[in-house]
Amino acid sequence: MMSDMSMTTKGASAPFDVSSDLSEVSDWIALLKPRVMMLVVFTGAVGMALAPGHQPWVLSAVGILCIAIASGAAGAINMWFDRDIDAVMQRTARRPVPAGRIAPNGALGFGVALSAFAVILMGLATNWVAAGMLAGSIGFYVFVYTMWLKRRTPQNIVIGGAAGAFPPIIGWAAVTGGTALPPLVLFLLIFLWTPPHFWSLSLWAHADYERAGVPMLPVVAGQKETRRQILIYAAVLAPVGIAPWALGFAGPAYAVVSAGLGLWFLHACWKVFTDRQDAEGRSMTNNAPARRAFRVSLIYLAGVFAAIALDHWIFG
Repeated sequence: MMSDMSMTTKGASAPFDVSSDLSEVSDWIALLKPRVMMLVVFTGAVGMALAPGHQPWVLSAVGILCIAIASGAAGAINMWFDRDIDAVMQRTARRPVPAGRIAPNGALGFGVALSAFAVILMGLATNWVAAGMLAGSIGFYVFVYTMWLKRRTPQNIVIGGAAGAFPPIIGWAAVTGGTALPPLVLFLLIFLWTPPHFWSLSLWAHADYERAGVPMLPVVAGQKETRRQILIYAAVLAPVGIAPWALGFAGPAYAVVSAGLGLWFLHACWKVFTDRQDAEGRSMTNNAPARRAFRVSLIYLAGVFAAIALDHWIFG
């Protein structure tokens, strides 16, 4: 009798295991790569804010939601495809799919369903030009970067970075139904920012990439060449960052902020370039200049986009 009562009690309490339910929800959210999504949504929203014309705020909110969902969908498909290499990398081994908390087919179905939903909703709520661009960005990230470039060439980040640079163009198109010079400049800014951002990460995580067989630049060309490439891209990025002012769609206040952030990022990359990181057996956790450059790169991109949005709203 006591055994039966115990079993009944356990069976009754199982559906109300709140901690277990929340843990499962958090795993599905983790599939969407929310930290990446935040940056994608922000840059897309800035592209939308800069676009000429008027759009009801409800439709703008739906457009931003579609960009967020599409970003998460691409992240889920990426986790499905990369589950084998994620399992052997220290940074990614605890992700839901390689850790066995979400089935691979579940992650794939989740990503495909969200992709279709985001594209269709974008087309119905804004226009089909923006929806087509959204579909193209998902396809580029999944098929060109994840399935083709990532495991084949050290230029994976350079070419694949285009996928993360699409949001300003999509945001602009959601309002105007087309594109123009301002969102293309913002695209170029993100495109040039991506290599020094990710190569800074790959410098202190090179052991992970080497173990997984991913041909990131430090693994294939060595840390010295990677440091050189980081500095080159940062040097090109700094003047591109002030291009919105030079081309007349941002004011002098933006130029000052952008120039300051660009010099700060360039200085961080210079520290990476001058740091001696080629010693055998050096722990990736000791690569302080690369870690700092990675953090500064995030502040740089967020700061530049925030500055151009504020400049537009305050000074028109």
